[in-house]
Amino acid sequence: MKKAVLFGASGFVGSELLLKLLNNPIYEEVTIVVRKPLNSTHSKLRILIGDFNSMPGLIEKISADTVFIALGAIQNSRQNSDEFYQIDHDYPVIAAKILKENGAKSVFLVTAAGANPNSKFRYIKTKGETERDIIALDFEFTHIFRPTMIVGNRKDKRPFEKIGMKIWKLIHPVFIGRQTDYKEIDAKEIAKAMNNASLNQTEKVKIYNWKEMKFYSNSKEQITLV
Repeated sequence: MKKAVLFGASGFVGSELLLKLLNNPIYEEVTIVVRKPLNSTHSKLRILIGDFNSMPGLIEKISADTVFIALGAIQNSRQNSDEFYQIDHDYPVIAAKILKENGAKSVFLVTAAGANPNSKFRYIKTKGETERDIIALDFEFTHIFRPTMIVGNRKDKRPFEKIGMKIWKLIHPVFIGRQTDYKEIDAKEIAKAMNNASLNQTEKVKIYNWKEMKFYSNSKEQITLV
């Protein structure tokens, strides 16, 4: 029996992942760190209320086997660069560092397709720096999930983000990568892939693009990875 910690449980992917982890028999306890109470009760669920500033003190005494990070700032014109970087880089790296020092063996991180610390695009550069710095923490197992456009029944409506991601999906592959890595994927599929991947860990650092996420999210249909 293991213990898991999830950051981003109130988000699009995180809320789906929380359901998977609570129903996963290998985890006897699932701790989440959220800014506001969730309308969720479960015998295995432990809820800690805090923000970026209080988070280190909240988790410094928590011991867990696995860390799941599904944090992401909302892209809008009112958000300054410092706030975005704090949520998308500093929060995940600090949380992962503290929990590794407390004995965590594995980390599962959601970033973005094409993440690259050398990119000229702020979003992709930040995601790349987060990957780089978490890999440098040297967990026994590091799993990185790189979705592009995430679809599904989002509780909060973000019309401008949806339009932007559609444009991104069309133009970004031209610049940096294989088009198959930029297909849309449902938040439930990402959550299922993360949960299933935690059951069989063999590679020290593993990157999950679209094909890998589809493979790990689908337990019945056989998908060939090429």
